[in-house]
Amino acid sequence: MPLGALLYRRSSEPQTIEVAFDQAIYLVRLRRHRQARRYTLRIAATTRDVTLTMPPRGTLEAARAFAQKHGAWIAARLHRLPEAVAFADGTVFPLRGVPHRITHRSGIRGTAWIEVDADGQPLLCVAGGAPHVGRRVGDYLRREARRDLEAASWKYAAALGVQARRVTMRDQASRWGSCSTAGALSYSWRLILAPTFVLDYLAAHEVAHLVEMNHSARFWRLVARVCPDHERAKAWLDVHGSDLHRYGVSTR
Repeated sequence: MPLGALLYRRSSEPQTIEVAFDQAIYLVRLRRHRQARRYTLRIAATTRDVTLTMPPRGTLEAARAFAQKHGAWIAARLHRLPEAVAFADGTVFPLRGVPHRITHRSGIRGTAWIEVDADGQPLLCVAGGAPHVGRRVGDYLRREARRDLEAASWKYAAALGVQARRVTMRDQASRWGSCSTAGALSYSWRLILAPTFVLDYLAAHEVAHLVEMNHSARFWRLVARVCPDHERAKAWLDVHGSDLHRYGVSTR
């Protein structure tokens, strides 16, 4: 067996460990990485998962000690995150910045669609069994996000005289979008929760990287030229962006 495989193989190693702090138990996922030089902790805002990355030669004992030593940090970071809101019957969440209430329609065929109730409140109606409501809402939002972000990307690409090769949706906690040197654009589907001018700005931002793969003054002049509302959108994300990560997260 190659030496590398021997270094990373830990057949009896658990996938998670528990950290006790202030009468609470926190579950920590273990992950080995061949390029890691030290133990590190990371909390994903989108899932609330706590992950401890270990170097190839790291030990389980050292990992437990490191995690326990940082129990207060884990607790503080998790408590600082906005309260999680699951996609379920009765949940109110923003769609393009407008509050919508999820309404389960178990006796109707279909997947998900928009209606307005007698008081003018927008509803996202979801058909099918109750256990599938969350998944169907998530699928619907990803489809809507792809549609809006593709349209915005093509619009700004035409305005700047460039071509995007493809547009994909992800659920990243650390960034709202990215642009590869090959011309592939990637966005967080959660932008569909934000007002339309915010989604438009992110599309303009990433498409501008097809011209300038940096954040130079020239880059920002390109963004301002095609998206005059960009400063307002940036300010909105600074204030409300983290709040978008709490929707669709299981509260169990």
